[in-house]
This record gives sequence, structure tokens and C-alpha cells, in this order.
Amino acid sequence: MGRKQQIHILSPGRICLFGDHQDYLKLPVIACAIDRFIRLEATKNNTSFFQIKLPDIHLERTIDIQEKYDVLEERDYFASSLKVLRRYACIPDEGYTVKITGSLPVNAGVSSSSAVIIAWIRFLLEAFGPDEIITDEQVSRIAYEAEVLEHGEPGGLMDQYAIGIGNIVFIETKEDVSFKILGTKLNGLIVGDSGIKKETIDTLGNLKAKALEAVDFIKREILNFKLDQVQLEEYEVYEKYVPSELKPYFYAALKNHSITKKALLEFEKNDPDIEYIGYLMNEHHVILRDVLKITVPRIDNMIENALNAGAYGAKIVGSGGGGSIVAIAPDQKINNVIKAIKRANAKGAFSVCVDSGVRALKE
Repeated sequence: MGRKQQIHILSPGRICLFGDHQDYLKLPVIACAIDRFIRLEATKNNTSFFQIKLPDIHLERTIDIQEKYDVLEERDYFASSLKVLRRYACIPDEGYTVKITGSLPVNAGVSSSSAVIIAWIRFLLEAFGPDEIITDEQVSRIAYEAEVLEHGEPGGLMDQYAIGIGNIVFIETKEDVSFKILGTKLNGLIVGDSGIKKETIDTLGNLKAKALEAVDFIKREILNFKLDQVQLEEYEVYEKYVPSELKPYFYAALKNHSITKKALLEFEKNDPDIEYIGYLMNEHHVILRDVLKITVPRIDNMIENALNAGAYGAKIVGSGGGGSIVAIAPDQKINNVIKAIKRANAKGAFSVCVDSGVRALKE
């Protein structure tokens, strides 16, 4: 079968604007893809192997195209992607040399690992089918199956759908996943990389377990309880069923859900108020910092500096314990905000634009 000699994939990072620590509770999120990328370049090598090179992190790997991976190694997403894709009739029959590089900070909360795996999946689909058209939504679903479900990990599906769909996207993360593109542009976005490695698996697993435990206590008393249908104003109606040590996690779920819904209403306007979006980001960050306690002093200092330099709002992004922040500022303040974030001992800070999502580049 005549396969493409060369394939080039561009896969963006993502930032969560609203809804951190919500998607694993099946609550909605608002995220956007950003114009910092993972680049995948694949060339046919006339063998039966994938030769994968990741020079940025000094790793290389060889994969036999016939390997079915009935048993997966922990967090081996290259393998789980191949396993999942076989279920979608995408079966490799030729080898490629694959080089993966990028401009995304690693372990910084902007989904560099998901961007790599989505680039890998998009390449495999481009090279080996199936014959029918695979939509962006299906690519996102395949990535979620490969990265989360196959490994039994605690994460949600925001990362995969934000990168796969692109733009500014509202994602309903319930079993029947749906999404709505809210826009293609958001001026004034700035990312600051703390340089402190985030703690994805442990942090997500711990907070998810506590939030779900709180919900389970309520469901023991109210069998038809549904978290996504509860208003923040109803907190006192339900908190009496929750043990004291779990109440903060229940409150955080309701408060963050309320903030996300307010942000959705603003994004749906013809001309969203960016200053108000910033205000809501600040509200969201207070919950992440003071209730869920996922920040560290350097992150807090970066955010304080950004706000003092004129940003409308700023918040931590990602699972927490380190990682990055996102700020939003008026155009004339962007450079000042970037400098201020760097003065807080950030590893780096840079402005970003909204990106259209993962894609194959034409020859």
C-alpha cells in the first residue's frame, strides 16, 4: 500500500481558563489551545519499526509495528495509543522514523505530554487510516482513551479535547461529551512558567478522591443527587451530609462550577468583557489557592506581581503543586506583566494567542 513518504503534525499546548479540577467530576470546563507547539516529523524508513526520537528530553525508542501491547507498562502512552487505534481499524504496516520536538514547557501545566500523544495519534491516523474521515472530536476521544482510560489514571478529558478541538472551547465532560467553540481569539493572554515541576498524578488522585467521597456521602441520603444540577446557593442544604474534613472539596466544586457558568455567559456575548473575564479568573484562583491549596509560594508571587503590574486577572493552570500561571492583561500592559512575572523568579513568561488545534501540515 502506498503510504505517505513524509508526514508533519503540529500539536498545540493548552491552558485551562475555567474549571481546573472539575472535569474529573464530570463538570464543564473552558479551555483554549495556545500557539506553543509540539512538532512531529515522520519519514518512511523501509523497516517494520517506528524509530522515535525526542531530542529535547534526550530519549529514543524503537517500537515494532506488529506489537499489540496486550499488557501496558505504566504511563506508556505511545503503546496505549497503538492499542486503542487498532480498535479504530488504524493498523500500522510500515515503519517510520519519527522526530518529536517542541516549544512547550515540560511539566508546566500546559499539557506538553498530551500534545505529544495527540501528535502521535494524529500521525498514525494520517499514515494508516482508517479510510473514513476521522473528526477532531474523534481524535480527542481516542487520545482520552489512550492516555486516561487505558491506564486507569485520575485525569479528565479537558486536555485531549482542548488540543484536539482547538480554539476557546466549552467542554461538557459528562459521559455524553459535548463541546461548543466560544471563539478563536482572546487578546492579552500571558503564560508564566514557574520552573517547579507540577505533581499531576498524586495531586489529581488525592483531590478527586476527596471530592467524590464528599459527593458519595450526599448520595447516601439523597439517591438522585446530581452535582452538576446543584447551585452554589444550595451549599448549606447539602453540606450537612458531608463530614467536616470533606466540606472544602464539596464547596470548591460548587464554587468553581458557578464561576465557570458565569464565564460561559460572558464568552457567549458578541463582545466579551475581558476585564470581567480577568475578575472571574481571580475568583477561580482564590478557590484553587485557599480551598484546594494547590499553589506554591513562587506561583503566588508570580500572580501577585502580574496583578500589581496591571493584569486584569491571573490563576494557576494545571493540576498544581507547581507548573504555570495564565494571566490576562490589556494590550498596553502585556510587556510590564511579563517582566513582573519574571521578577518573581519564574523560569519564563511569554504572551500567547489562541490556536486552532492539532493538524497535519501540507507538504
